[in-house]
Amino acid sequence: MIAQNSTTKDLKLYSQKSIGLASFIGGPLAAGYLIKENYKALNQGEKGKKALIISIIATVAIFGTIFLIPESVMDQVPNMVIPAIYTGIIYLIVDKIHGTILNNHDLNNYPFYSGWRAAGIGLISLVILIAIIFASIFLISDEIYDTYDAEMEQFYKNEEVSLLFYDHLNTEDDLTLVNEIDNISIPKWKENVEIINRTNSIEDLPSELIEQNKKLLKYAKLRLEAFKLFKNLIIYETDNYNIELNRVHNQIDVVIQSLY
Repeated sequence: MIAQNSTTKDLKLYSQKSIGLASFIGGPLAAGYLIKENYKALNQGEKGKKALIISIIATVAIFGTIFLIPESVMDQVPNMVIPAIYTGIIYLIVDKIHGTILNNHDLNNYPFYSGWRAAGIGLISLVILIAIIFASIFLISDEIYDTYDAEMEQFYKNEEVSLLFYDHLNTEDDLTLVNEIDNISIPKWKENVEIINRTNSIEDLPSELIEQNKKLLKYAKLRLEAFKLFKNLIIYETDNYNIELNRVHNQIDVVIQSLY
């Protein structure tokens, strides 16, 4: 039996199990706070501050790493695996730094804070983590949408300039029209294909934008095909090109309708 003059006799501490419970619920941040409180009770405040800082760094590292793992991989990992891993690690750390003290405290029937209190702190930590994660997601999403919208602005400018060709069909001669196709319309739609390919490479592009890009890429390629057919139709004036052009324009109409 531990002597009754033990230095923890008049202290109230968080048990190893309570810290593990809080950690499982609220992550390393919750564990760091409870370890800090134990250090504080033991009159080792500086060590407690260091423990809390380490827990914050660990939290950022864990969730930062999770965000970097592809979603397809994370979907294969059971929900409880990651919390179980870091809870186990924290449990071992607590055993190493305070195991003897907490065991002696327990053997002498000295007071511990309840597991409910530890669980409540874990829930508070979880709420804080969720708030930070959602704030980060919104910030990242805003940046993604801003990048995407900037690219799309150029896409629509190219579209507007290239489609002026249709206004010129009845006002310009054939040579002017062919030059416009070669120097404006075709280059603009080639650039638009490149724009879509660039936006597809934006990291964490939302699924709705990925789907929109599929349609826009098809649309851009159809426009490109239409202007090449226009050029051949102007130069060679055969019904075959006219039939093909009508087919492509019909496909363009279908894609445009699907975008709205």
